Amino acid sequence: MLKISQIGAVGHSVTLKLEGRMVGPWVEEARDTCEQFLAEGRRVELNLAEVSFVDQDGVKLLKNLIPRGVALTDCSLFVEEQLKPAMND
Repeated sequence: MLKISQIGAVGHSVTLKLEGRMVGPWVEEARDTCEQFLAEGRRVELNLAEVSFVDQDGVKLLKNLIPRGVALTDCSLFVEEQLKPAMND
C-alpha cells in the first residue's frame, strides 16, 4: 500500500509525501497524482522519507519524473541507491 498526502503548496509548487511501498497498482496511483499536478503547470516535490520499497516500475517512474522537474527529497539509502544514476544526471 502507498499513501500519498499533499503536505505543502506554495504558489505553483506542491509537495507530496509518499508513505509505504511503491509497488504494483500504487505506482500507477503515484503517476496519476503527479501527472495531475504537472498538467496544471505546477512544480512537484516528492518526499520519499517514508517509502520503504520501490519496485522496478516505481524506479522507472521516478527516473522518468526527474527530467520533468520533479524533485525527490528525503530518499532512504535503499531508494537513493536505486535512483543514483538518474539523480546524478
